[in-house]
Formats: sequence, structure tokens, C-alpha cells
Amino acid sequence: MNENTEKILVKYLMNTANVDDLEVLTKWLKDDHNKEIFKDYIKTNFAMDINANKFNTENAKKEYLRKIRHDKKLVHRLKIYKVLKYAAAATLVFGLGYFFQKGFMNAPIKEVPIIVNTSIEPGTDKATLTLGDGSHITLEKGASFQSKNASSNGEEIVYKDKDQNVAEIVYNYLTIPRAGQFHIVLSDGTEVWLNSESQLKYPVAFIEGETREVELIYGEAYFDVSPSALHKGSKFKVFNQSQEIEVLGTQFNIKAYKDESNIYTTLVEGKVAVTFNGEKENLVPNQQSKLNIMSGNVTIASVDVYNEISWKEGVFSFEGKPLKDIVKVLSRWYDVDFVFGDESAKEKRFNGSLNKNLKIKEILDIIKNFEKIKGYEINEKTIMIR
Repeated sequence: MNENTEKILVKYLMNTANVDDLEVLTKWLKDDHNKEIFKDYIKTNFAMDINANKFNTENAKKEYLRKIRHDKKLVHRLKIYKVLKYAAAATLVFGLGYFFQKGFMNAPIKEVPIIVNTSIEPGTDKATLTLGDGSHITLEKGASFQSKNASSNGEEIVYKDKDQNVAEIVYNYLTIPRAGQFHIVLSDGTEVWLNSESQLKYPVAFIEGETREVELIYGEAYFDVSPSALHKGSKFKVFNQSQEIEVLGTQFNIKAYKDESNIYTTLVEGKVAVTFNGEKENLVPNQQSKLNIMSGNVTIASVDVYNEISWKEGVFSFEGKPLKDIVKVLSRWYDVDFVFGDESAKEKRFNGSLNKNLKIKEILDIIKNFEKIKGYEINEKTIMIR
């Protein structure tokens, strides 16, 4: 294997390969000799069967080849980015981005986890709908809901497109608990994906010709806004805490959790203007604004969009995140609390993409196997990191 081929292979395994890289890799793998080199390379550096704690290089090779073929088909359908990022959602889940560690396969297991509660499951589709009269409706898988304005199949709620003029705004609230997520289609066709521990306030129907306004009270939401051109030029605004976001038709993500000091707005497509204390900042695709609530400082930086929105695709994408931030994400999705027995572990950085359908034990085992923590203990809803 020459140096260029190895770089491409590592790029693919780290989820940074582009379309041209995939073409080169596919042609290279047509040679049976190269397939054996590929197999040995995975055996030396990458492949791990987490559940069995064994290394099955043949299955790993087949899985990578399957994903490469599948990814080439997907790439033509991706609107958001040219770089392929969906390999982490495959059936075999690898901590992509940190497998390139020589000698890992022989690393000893230092501790056996202590587990008192084995019933912790990943999150699922569920929410509480609060109607204009104050009544509450539980939305969850297997339960349908129907009203004159909306319908739900338990996985999403869709509001009807009103043809007649609305004289008065009536608001609904959609609250997503810990270990939950939900999708909503507003009456204008705007789609919103809500992450765990989030709440959205929105009109049952918008007044024709007036600015369409919703409020992300807290949490995280991904917006795919129906263009203004379809609504007689009416703008779309999202309010949350101390800022206002104005859009004409775009896709963006807002992260504004109650237990975090920063609000992050990430633009995927289109244009948005973020206003704070009368100051307006325009974002272009692949840019993120970070508002510090305490100081009022706003910074704008280029980011990897996938890492910011992978949650809606069913993937945790941690790119060099410290464990203290990672456990916040995990606590919301699995409805657990983390405590650190070893304070130094908070700052250890972990790099990889993991399927959100994994059990919490599998997530922790991956982190532990890469020596980011010494061990862990699960006791009911509390997890101790050692």
C-alpha cells in the first residue's frame, strides 16, 4: 500500500473522505491482492467487535466494503455537504476518528464495570403537547393524536396548512423530555427536529402576510424553513433567550440548553442574521455563532456542519470533545446523571462517531477501551466515571 492509498483509507475510516477518495479506494479494492492488504491493515489498526470483545477482521472487511458501495450511492443525494459522513450510522458501530492507534488490540482491560441497573435504554420519539387551552397531550410511539389543527402518529406532529386568514394567533408548546426527540411540521411547511430536553413555542397557524415567529425556549432544534417566496415574502424569525434569528428560507441548528453558558447557531444552507442586543451578525453556510450569555460576547467561526447536526441523523459525533461535555449529551439522551470520581477525566478528549441506538454500557465501554477513563459504575440512574 502506497502512502497516498493509506491516507485515503485513513480518511475514509475517519469519516473525512470525499467523492474522489471513494472512487480511488473502490478501484484499488478491485484487486484481490489489495483486498488482503486492506484486511491486514484493518486487523492491525482498526477493527473491533465491541459486543463480543473480539476482533473479526473478515466481517469488518465485508462491512467496510459494503459501506463504501452504499456511501457512493448516497453521495449523489446529499444536499448539505460533499464530504461523506454517514458511515457511523451503519450496523457495526465504530468509534471513527480514533482507531489509528498502534497496539490497541493488545491493550489490557483494566477494570470490570460495576452495574447495578441494566435497564437504561437509548432515547426515543416522545413529547408533551400543550394546547392553547392549557391541556397536555402525551405523544409517543404507538399512540396517535388528531385535532382540528394537527395530527400525530407518535413520531411526529403535522399541522394543517390553513387556507383561510387567521385573525388571532393561538400558541402550542412542544416539550421534549430527557431521552426523547421529536419532529414537527408547522402550518407553513417549516420542519423542526427537536433534540432531548427541549421546548418549542409556535403558532397553530400563521397570520398571512405577517412575519412568522416561533420561540425555542430552551434546548436544541434543527430548522428547515419554508421559503418566504411561498408565503408572500413573509420572513421567518426564531427567538431564543437573548437572541433573534431572521431567515428567508434556510436550514440551521440552534443549541441553547439551560445548563450551558453559550448559545450556538450553525448555518447549514441559505442565510441567517443573528441579532443580540441590537447588534446583527450575518452567517454564511458552515459558519457558527457562539453567544456567551454571561458576557454577551459573540464570536463567529467556521465549523464542520456534520458534527453539529449529526444528532438528527441518529449519530453522536464527538470531534475532540472533552468528557465533561460528552456526558452532558449522553445524560440527556439516556436520562441519567454523571458524576466524576476522577476529576482529571473531565478534560480528557474523545474523538469519534457513535450510533445513538447503542446502549449506554456500549458507549462507556468504547470510551473505556480507548483508555479515556479507567472504569465506570452504573447505579440506577447515576453513572460514576473513574
